[in-house]
Amino acid sequence: MNRLKIVVPGDAPPQIQGSPHLERLKPYGDVVVYRNRPETAAEKLRRAADADILINSRGLVKWPAEILRALPKLKLISLCSIGTDMIALDEAKKRGIVVCNQPGRTAPVVAEHSFGLMFALAKRAAFLTASVKAGEWPRMDNVYLQGKTLGIIGTGHIGAEMARLGGAIGMNVIAWTYHPSEERAKQLGVQFVSLDELLRASDVVSLHVKLTAESRHLIGERELGLMRPNALLINVARGGVLDTDALVRALNSGNLGGAAIDVYDEEPPPANHPLLSCEQVIFTPHCADMTPEGVELLNEGAVDNVIAFLEGAPQNAVS
Repeated sequence: MNRLKIVVPGDAPPQIQGSPHLERLKPYGDVVVYRNRPETAAEKLRRAADADILINSRGLVKWPAEILRALPKLKLISLCSIGTDMIALDEAKKRGIVVCNQPGRTAPVVAEHSFGLMFALAKRAAFLTASVKAGEWPRMDNVYLQGKTLGIIGTGHIGAEMARLGGAIGMNVIAWTYHPSEERAKQLGVQFVSLDELLRASDVVSLHVKLTAESRHLIGERELGLMRPNALLINVARGGVLDTDALVRALNSGNLGGAAIDVYDEEPPPANHPLLSCEQVIFTPHCADMTPEGVELLNEGAVDNVIAFLEGAPQNAVS
């Protein structure tokens, strides 16, 4: 019998290569791991051509409709992520390709990163570090977070954990979601408000919605203009949720106190991107779940999803 072929098409930076969880797949088929990212669509197709299953360990490796149409053998794409925006889901569904993600699996890890970014931003850590290294000794007010209002946009697993952390240090937490309910508000210990009200009332706004056609540029010129002077903005969701050009203008005009960014429209951002020149900004390279614990949780979950599919009980399917 022909053995199944399970392919990791581009594991760079390293995610699942060397993980003991890959050993669990050996009874089911042959596993091929490509340790570098495919540079062209042709190379991506070559790697995936004979695959029954893909484990997409990196969101930078994308699967648009035209490539999925050229992979008639493909049955499953298992993601090492919560987000699914790197997959043409409509085309996958049309072709009977099951796509599985990992909702909530690393929520505590990502929320802790977001929480840390909030503190780094409030205490001007990057700006003051650069100033002292340059021989300067600036005097600038930091932000005292206790008693301030934290606005959570999106109350899924990560947003819910961020709300809990904010409440734990004495912040007043308000939230907005597409589908608010009294039961959910009580469960999270937050007050749901309109998006405009949240933006006007919050000292810190933290983004936690998934990227969809509806949420693209959810925060743009108008929304940034509603925010309080010197308010702080955190984005660990997806780059497209935030209009980056509008953010640059808001930062350079002095209307915002700062921003902490883990996700970008283009990853990595080009060296001349104007956001990189903004003063009160903290940057991390889309690494909110990149702790040893987070990495192995995602590796385990991706393999669990493959095995569940092969044993006839697919889980976490989004297409």
